Amino acid sequence: MEFEINDSELVRDYISGDEKALEVLINRHNQRISSFIYSKVMDRDITEDIFQDTFIKVIKTLKKGSYSEEGKFLPWVMRIAHNLIIDHFRKNKRMPKFEGTDDFNIFSVIGDDKLNVEKQIIKDQIDSDLGSLIEELPDDQKEVLLMRIYKDMSFKEISENTGVSINTALGRMRYALINLRKIIERHNIVLTN
Repeated sequence: MEFEINDSELVRDYISGDEKALEVLINRHNQRISSFIYSKVMDRDITEDIFQDTFIKVIKTLKKGSYSEEGKFLPWVMRIAHNLIIDHFRKNKRMPKFEGTDDFNIFSVIGDDKLNVEKQIIKDQIDSDLGSLIEELPDDQKEVLLMRIYKDMSFKEISENTGVSINTALGRMRYALINLRKIIERHNIVLTN
């Protein structure tokens, strides 16, 4: 009857000088560790490199006598592999560095489609502030601005809905924007996200 030597005994044997014990450990966990690494990096060559680096680190730690996680060999090796995967991505997937100038800011081009919580709070506050400012406009200007900006209506549709000419609707929109700028300046408000 053949019985399997557990990882702890193999680690002890390797530390005592039995090189074969490490080979047994590597062969025993090769598939699981390689699959784990591959699932993260999705590249065979990189997987092989990280696998080798993982066991180089394992060997160094065992030879130094720093290994102390009795009976938890595989989770320990997986943690080493995981850290090396993170290091790989830090080194190789780093964002290119761009220096922003007054004319160009890289952050105006790149961004996350989903607003993070902070940006959402700022956006909600701006929307709220803008709503308050619009309330200060004369009713005829406010009506045209709300139809144009918030309801996305054409000036033809605004004209039909309000019973005024297209030119009058355009004029009210123009005055609404001029007055809105004055209100913003008067309140000393900065609307930005």
